[in-house]
Amino acid sequence: MKNIKFALAAVVLGSISFASLAADQVDSAPANQQKIGVISATGSTNLTSLENQLSEKAELAGAKSFRITSTSGQNNLHGTAVIYN
Repeated sequence: MKNIKFALAAVVLGSISFASLAADQVDSAPANQQKIGVISATGSTNLTSLENQLSEKAELAGAKSFRITSTSGQNNLHGTAVIYN
């Protein structure tokens, strides 16, 4: 019973810390952050899934925020974003 409580507490605390590390999407370059690179994603069928792909890649790159700079395609979307830290 004690192990179950510890496991549950670890899952809750782990999910809280991951949510706080997610990269934020911004509309313009943040004044207090530096550009650290460019990311791209391909294969999405709608804009929401393309945003999600770019957000995941920004987070994996350690970015605090990202700004989508281009999208193209119809059924197979491609997008690029600038990442900031």
